[in-house]
Amino acid sequence: MSFFRSMLFAPGNHPRRVEKALDLEVDSVILDLEDAVAINEKILARSQVAKALSRPRKGSARVRINAFETPFCVDDLRAVAVAGLDGIVLAKVESAAQLVAVDWLLRALERERGLVEGGIDLMPIIETAASLSALREIAACGLARVRRLSFGAADLTLDLGMRWTRDEHELDSVRTRIVIESKAAGLEAPVDTVFARLGDPQGLCASARRARDLGFQGKLCIHPEQIDPVNTLFTPDGEEVAHARRIIAAFESAEAEGSASIRLDGQFIDYPIVERARRIVDIAQQRSTMPDIIHR
Repeated sequence: MSFFRSMLFAPGNHPRRVEKALDLEVDSVILDLEDAVAINEKILARSQVAKALSRPRKGSARVRINAFETPFCVDDLRAVAVAGLDGIVLAKVESAAQLVAVDWLLRALERERGLVEGGIDLMPIIETAASLSALREIAACGLARVRRLSFGAADLTLDLGMRWTRDEHELDSVRTRIVIESKAAGLEAPVDTVFARLGDPQGLCASARRARDLGFQGKLCIHPEQIDPVNTLFTPDGEEVAHARRIIAAFESAEAEGSASIRLDGQFIDYPIVERARRIVDIAQQRSTMPDIIHR
């Protein structure tokens, strides 16, 4: 299982911004062909993005393509399904059938181009009323390349006529549903929406904490200044990891003596608490061993 704390969007039609993004300490860069690119730039941006995928970078590289129902989707896929592509981010997914169709085309392109079949992952964005209505079937689509969902609050709140406030309480029920359906379908924890208020680090941190505490694994970012705070908040700190290790050690000792519940530092410890502790240690270990650079 992979963990992504931060995923940074970079407009695919701005080569210098793409180059800079690929050199940042971010878990994944999403080269954007959708909202960040004007309609009259979309076709040209495809070749620029495909070229950028051959560059070395410090994290993985994905491409957000235009929504399935747009005239751009299929040609976006054909242009960017090349060596160096780690994943496709599909905007405004509204049914499992759309994912099945994209999976079929990706598989054909992987075979045609000598790429590993299924090697390009596919991350749907839940960001419309129709997305939310079909959330269970989208999460349970059964496609191996769909490993996690992501959430897009900007388009969802627009679609619903909802006010997207700084404290984001109005998003709690949606976030909870996305986490529940992801878990029920056997997917990784989802990736949270962007925080659109640039220059508001306190608001960003509050949004990231809220998503983390609701069960998200990381957050989409729209500016490099958001990466460090997001990475920090979605990485267990040293004190948290040390406490988790103490829980595991104490419980394993008690379990060996026939006890499955103990008290440690005033906290009741049983199997769910230990499993949470093991998860914290696993996340910390994976994030501490992430490669410094990926060469393609």
